[in-house]
Amino acid sequence: MEQMMRDFFLFMAKNKTFTSLAKRYGLRFGASRFVAGASLKSSISAIKRLNDKGMPVTIDHLGEFVDNEAEANDMTNHCIEAIEAIAKEKLDSQLSLKMTSMGLDISDELVMRNMRRIMDAAVRHNVFITIDMEDYTRCEKTLKVFKQLKSEYDNISTVIQAYLYRSLQDVKDLNEYQPNLRLVKGAYKEPAEVAYPDKKDVDDNFKKLIETHMLNGNYTAVATHDDEIIRFTKELVEKHSIPYDQFEFQMLYGIRTERQDQLMKEGYKMRIYVPYGNDWYGYFMRRLAERPANVMFVLKGVFGK
Repeated sequence: MEQMMRDFFLFMAKNKTFTSLAKRYGLRFGASRFVAGASLKSSISAIKRLNDKGMPVTIDHLGEFVDNEAEANDMTNHCIEAIEAIAKEKLDSQLSLKMTSMGLDISDELVMRNMRRIMDAAVRHNVFITIDMEDYTRCEKTLKVFKQLKSEYDNISTVIQAYLYRSLQDVKDLNEYQPNLRLVKGAYKEPAEVAYPDKKDVDDNFKKLIETHMLNGNYTAVATHDDEIIRFTKELVEKHSIPYDQFEFQMLYGIRTERQDQLMKEGYKMRIYVPYGNDWYGYFMRRLAERPANVMFVLKGVFGK
């Protein structure tokens, strides 16, 4: 049943009709639990509350299905405005972005031009940028762009997804760049030809990625809500005396907040991934697919506590 629900929500995430309706009707039906606001301005108070608790954040302006140059340029301009807002409001925040929103599917020239505009602004305002990973078909192109930008800028990272067979080799290949990587399980529906279909295999690979990247001495963001992965990371850190400033845990805004507080109180760096924007539908569906138990939170949001 859980796999059926996961497949259903991943199918719904790609539905352009529902995406359009979601933009029109705003953050209703429980999405506000996972999305801080329709705009960065409306999300700043939530970000500052997290900062005041001692939690840094990564903000992400949600966007899907960018297929023309004008919209890609608009999304780039918004990223630059977000960087400027982080500096102006003195937020303890990084910025995460999807390169399809910057023109990855349109042309190499466009995406590189827009990414360099963003990175130049990030350097001016001392803001760290993470290139989010999307589905398998875009993985190679994303890593190619990351490698080029990493050779030009220091303040940039990317994401590796544990459910892909290729990911362990990608981590090894990236080691020469001494990269800061966000390691995740992955939230797209991929065929068995490219991704592990069974959760146990994904978890085992996730642990291999964490161990390999940490023992290579690189900064590691372990993005998970899974207690077993958290336990594994803690034991690895203690076994190899890995400094606490070489890694951090990351969790999503609105999910397992008590666990977030607990990890912070235990002395671990706890970063919260804070999405915002009116193009929230695809992100929201993937969060439900990752953890079908989240559906109950949505139903409470719709029908009352």
